[in-house]
Amino acid sequence: MKFIGIDTGGTFTDFVLFDQGRLQIHKVLSTPHAPEKAILQGIADLGLNPAELKVVHGSTVATNAALGGKGVRTVYIGNRGLADLLTIGRQAREELYNLHPVPQSPPVPSERCLETRGRLAADGSVVTPLTKEDLDKLHTALITLRPEAVAVNLLFSYLDDRFEQAIKGIIPEDIFCSLSSEVLPEIKEYERGMATWLNAWVGPLVEGYLKRLSTALPGARLAVMQSSGETIAAEQAAHQAVRMLLSGPAGGLVGARFAGEASGCRQLLSFDMGGTSTDVALIDGAPRLTNEGRIGRYPVAVPMVDMHTIGAGGGSIATIDAGGMLQVGPESAGANPGPACYGQGGRLPTVTDANLILGRLRTDAFLGGQMALDESAAHRAIEPLAAQMKISHEAAAKGIIQVANEHMTRALRVISVQKGVDPRDFTLISFGGAGGLHVCALAEALGMQQALVPVHAGVLSALGMLATRPGRQLSHTHLGLLSEMDGSKLKQELDELAAEGVAALVAEGVAIDCIEQHYSVDLRYHGQSYTLNVPWGAIANLMHAFEKQHETRYGHRMGMPVELVNLRVALHGPATAIQLASPGQRGTGSACAYGKVAGITGDVPIHAREDLPSGQPISGPVLITERVATTWLAPGWVCRQDSVGNLLLSYQGA
Repeated sequence: MKFIGIDTGGTFTDFVLFDQGRLQIHKVLSTPHAPEKAILQGIADLGLNPAELKVVHGSTVATNAALGGKGVRTVYIGNRGLADLLTIGRQAREELYNLHPVPQSPPVPSERCLETRGRLAADGSVVTPLTKEDLDKLHTALITLRPEAVAVNLLFSYLDDRFEQAIKGIIPEDIFCSLSSEVLPEIKEYERGMATWLNAWVGPLVEGYLKRLSTALPGARLAVMQSSGETIAAEQAAHQAVRMLLSGPAGGLVGARFAGEASGCRQLLSFDMGGTSTDVALIDGAPRLTNEGRIGRYPVAVPMVDMHTIGAGGGSIATIDAGGMLQVGPESAGANPGPACYGQGGRLPTVTDANLILGRLRTDAFLGGQMALDESAAHRAIEPLAAQMKISHEAAAKGIIQVANEHMTRALRVISVQKGVDPRDFTLISFGGAGGLHVCALAEALGMQQALVPVHAGVLSALGMLATRPGRQLSHTHLGLLSEMDGSKLKQELDELAAEGVAALVAEGVAIDCIEQHYSVDLRYHGQSYTLNVPWGAIANLMHAFEKQHETRYGHRMGMPVELVNLRVALHGPATAIQLASPGQRGTGSACAYGKVAGITGDVPIHAREDLPSGQPISGPVLITERVATTWLAPGWVCRQDSVGNLLLSYQGA
């Protein structure tokens, strides 16, 4: 079969096709109202037969619904006295010292929050039973409320799911049902409830989208990227919608790791700058996972890649605020109308328009010349802004770039410096359609000497879809003092948990003898709220590993009993055997053209990336163009193309 990775972004939908050892890339404008239309257009453009394809897709359907507050009509069912659990939350304020915060609408309106009996104690014993009368009342309420989805979150359901299963049995078949004992069988009823509600809230949208896409691609094998960086078959994905909230960005991190390892770089600070947003993350051998992620204002306790996202992309709109300060983002021009220079009716100045005015983008070299940029439209868009600031168009464009760069630098500090990591020990890897235009400035701001612009950087998230593996992240709470635990019984529980994931992967067609299994546990000192994840081993080894990790993370050991909280199993099938091809000696290193770039005296050489020779250093200032991205090599920087086509950048000083 032919393998194709597809990443649906806010502005562009990217394609990477792997066929008979060759990679082919493609981009089309996204269709946010119906994402599958852009996918079908791209597959048609490439002349592909769906029946011959294995498709790995990074979907934004769940993400956009959650961020836009556009989930389906959902009912939440909890125990008596806990109907308002999601509204109360953890009582954490977004603005600690604001005495008059803007009221936030509750996740679920009070009239759609139902209470029932069927309550368990912390040891799993029954406090109040769930009777037929209780089930009849719930059924009547559901008929009256007519929801599209139901989220059920009962206390301690991870110990015994019988009451949740009984409620599921009375829910009409045409209503999407999400149980906390299936979505996240872990301690902490609020986080478990939020994950269950999010899964129900966006689940029908994901289910409908995947059904439409599968119908439109008859015969294709369709898989979806999960937030943890592994794939899941489309037919199983609909009921795991909460695990797809970072679907596309996770593909970018897998692609960054894959490209970085090909150049011998394992410690990476990544930034993925697309048209709408920028995602930053730390990769130290592998992308880090977290169970404390967020989507908008909602906590998401399922495993996902640990990244920080800001509203700064090529389409971010520049404005002057009420205080006369220049602001960039988070509003974006998106795919329609897009930046003014796209010529699709956009009239507001964006980061892309600013880069074009500064000469860092070429009007005839965008998307390989398939999409001409309108420089006059960019100037018209920036004119009101420049006039308000009483400066030239170029000065206004430079200001837009500086503000956008500061936003991204701050985000990179959040994921590195604020977590005790010195970015100077890492290589900055940039990707996304706009990343290469800003990589040098961001590296300098962080004091970094090395950067990497991977081959196919403009579609690296789609490449990551191909480089990833099918997998599952499973967990279950098992609470108690570690010293009192029986290691053999814990191992048996881990094996039982793994068997569940193995069965799911085998159902996808993964050979059972190719599945890798990794066991770990979440530990904490008795009385703490947060945990550290430690690889599985003997009880004594677990205690030692936890205390060592605690000292590394927090600077001290506490000498207190260690508590086991969760058992975790990570399962992985084999990855598609793709590799980056050697670019060969295709050029001499001489420029193919010259152009003007603001702030640079004289003409700046313009190199086509596909014509760069391997190993030959090139000194900035230089523009390097390719079909899906442009790299601005600033003064003081030197780059060379390595054996797989990645650009290795090093700072030599101003």
